[in-house]
Amino acid sequence: MSIDLNPHRNPKSSNGLLAFLLYRFGCNLYDDDQGIAYRVCVLKLICVPSVSGGLAGAIEICITFPTEYVKTQLQLDERANPPRYRGIGDCVKLTVQDHGLRGLYRGLSSLLYGSMPKSAVRFGTFEMLSNPMRDSTGRLDNTRSLVCGLGAGIAEAILVVCPMETLKVKLIHDQCSLRPRYRGFFHGVSEIIREQGIRGIYQGLTATVLKQGTNQAIRFYVMNSLRNWYKGDDPRKEMHPIVTAMFGATAGAASVFGNTPLDVVKTRMQGLEAHRYKNTFDCAFQIMKHEGPQAFYKGTVPRLGRVCLDVAIVFVIYEEVVKLLNNVWKTQ
Repeated sequence: MSIDLNPHRNPKSSNGLLAFLLYRFGCNLYDDDQGIAYRVCVLKLICVPSVSGGLAGAIEICITFPTEYVKTQLQLDERANPPRYRGIGDCVKLTVQDHGLRGLYRGLSSLLYGSMPKSAVRFGTFEMLSNPMRDSTGRLDNTRSLVCGLGAGIAEAILVVCPMETLKVKLIHDQCSLRPRYRGFFHGVSEIIREQGIRGIYQGLTATVLKQGTNQAIRFYVMNSLRNWYKGDDPRKEMHPIVTAMFGATAGAASVFGNTPLDVVKTRMQGLEAHRYKNTFDCAFQIMKHEGPQAFYKGTVPRLGRVCLDVAIVFVIYEEVVKLLNNVWKTQ
């Protein structure tokens, strides 16, 4: 059985198999009594976003992690105590001085190991939620993209991001202590679970859900809005990777300014001194009381640099890998 995915011959298809499935995923993809072609296409819908998103996330985090490290250090450097760092440059200088260049990559493993499932959940959830909401041309309106992005962010927060981020923050925070306890990623995980149980890697879940939900809602909303504006009345219009990168960076910047306060609260709730706070809201109250509103924007500059690169790289690599996989894995 041959499945025609050429957009010029099949109006239900544009930009290859993935876009076709985004529009028509679910029942009645095509009439196949044995369901063989159906199962193959559904398998592609699962594999293509997972592999594409995972590769994009892994490459991106290896490039931008030092900025994530600096951001986390500045957010953990609470003003209530004598601050250790005078700014971004001082943080980088002291880290390299004390731990070498490898110190800027402390905690990378937790994000790298989680990049594949995180991206799979994010893009997979977004596509599954957005598919029934698309119109006859496969176009998704901006409001619905906001809702789908929110759902994708909540899903990835609960399933992947919260434990991943908790481990990252604990490993970075541990390095700052006078007597670091964790010798590496696996040793850190085993010690945390042994002492605190599964709850030890799920600290700050509420803050993480709020952060990731708003993150992806803002990013997918802005990206979808810019994409719809660029394509106009032609939903099949190709986007150059440079254009995708510019739109992605814009979406990333919007999310930084929109939810950095939630990111600060999340970081504090996942640190080694999280026991000082009763819950997420108490953490926010204590930050406001002792450090003032400006504390909610600690680490904004390094986070802005990392996130803009993050979203730009992820969207570009994701789109290109999808095209590559669709060319390599042809469904006939």
